Amino acid sequence: MFVDKAKVYVKGGDGGDGLVAFRREKYVPEGGPAGGDGGRGGDVIFRVDEGLRTLMDFRYQRHFKAQRGEKGRNKSQHGAGAEDMIVRIPPGTVLIDDDTGEVIADLTRHGQQVVVAKGGRGGRGNIRFATPNNPAPELAEHGEEGQERYVVMELKVMADVGLVGFPSVGKSTLLSVVSGARPKIGAYHFTTITPNLGVVEVAEGRSFVMADLPGLIEGAHEGVGLGHEFLRHVERTRVIIHVVDMAGSEGRDPYEDWVKINDELKLYNANLAERPQIVAANKMDMPEAQDNLAEFREKVAKDRPDLEIMPISSLTRQGVQELLYRAADLLDQIPVEAALEEVPEITERKVYKLDKTEDNSFTITRDNEAYVVHSVKIERLLKRMQMNSHEAILKLARTMRHMGIDDELRKRGAVEGTIVRIGDFEFEFVEGSSYY
Repeated sequence: MFVDKAKVYVKGGDGGDGLVAFRREKYVPEGGPAGGDGGRGGDVIFRVDEGLRTLMDFRYQRHFKAQRGEKGRNKSQHGAGAEDMIVRIPPGTVLIDDDTGEVIADLTRHGQQVVVAKGGRGGRGNIRFATPNNPAPELAEHGEEGQERYVVMELKVMADVGLVGFPSVGKSTLLSVVSGARPKIGAYHFTTITPNLGVVEVAEGRSFVMADLPGLIEGAHEGVGLGHEFLRHVERTRVIIHVVDMAGSEGRDPYEDWVKINDELKLYNANLAERPQIVAANKMDMPEAQDNLAEFREKVAKDRPDLEIMPISSLTRQGVQELLYRAADLLDQIPVEAALEEVPEITERKVYKLDKTEDNSFTITRDNEAYVVHSVKIERLLKRMQMNSHEAILKLARTMRHMGIDDELRKRGAVEGTIVRIGDFEFEFVEGSSYY
């Protein structure tokens, strides 16, 4: 089954917790703090593997979570960082942040990779908090949480030649004739509902990948019919073979078919109008095909006198070999990078950002008899600090006092024993004390 779209959840590993520990060695008086930092959490990395051609695997595994870092150790040893999680994806995959719609990366070449979820930093151990005034701190931090997000993956087929045209013009038949691919073939519209790939072998050891892409109808650029499900796959092709039913077997005019398809390509992406194109005038074994071809050439000459028109018949294989040779010649003239001009290079860049002034703002609300404090800074502090020591409580109290939260609580009517709540942390307000 060909799958070209998937949505997955990714989460970087959490950092390991810092440790509170002290040296207890013989003949080492007043050894001091010896708790190491926690290890870094693993990143989730998407890497291109040219052996993959579909997003089928992501129908069954939708969650990717990297390992967390190890906790800090005693004797001032840091915890080990976690291994990164490598997720293999096919070339041509576009990664989009589901919440913001931002394109994270457009990966097209083997080995290309991008970090989609960064692991969290490890928490600091008590050796980091030692000062001349407090040489033996009992403070340590929890590891930082890893980045998490939902990522939408869209696959754009990486084929050298793309077959386009109205439904039932013979694209699938042509692909089955020139390659080992066995697409579904039927005498009704939209027999092909997903792209089919085949390797075409031309003489002299030349070969290329051809894609039979689902049929277009008018309005496809707005999502009509298969719409964007088809059109995004055309963007990667270097040469377009436009298959036209020259016999008009379904009562349509071949020239009008050609005009409508080209209009849809242009409306979807203006660059597709500049892509090298060969018209494969198919079904030349049928009555009226010759007359229609002459009329088609005459009309096309007014707009595109340089357009190549090659009469073929997928059924009798008339002109098919010549078509393949011509496509191979065009591919030799067009570098692979030509179809990827709009794909940004994924390079490691160092970005310098101006740090914002620390946010000391806060709000206080009432919840029955309790006062609830809302503060980004304090909530972040509570999440990071290990609040199981007296020193951690003192640090919280000092931070709140410097921010002016104490004074504001008193103005609001807080007295001895009043319950104060910050997130999930709850304590009693103690009047006239330097801590809570």
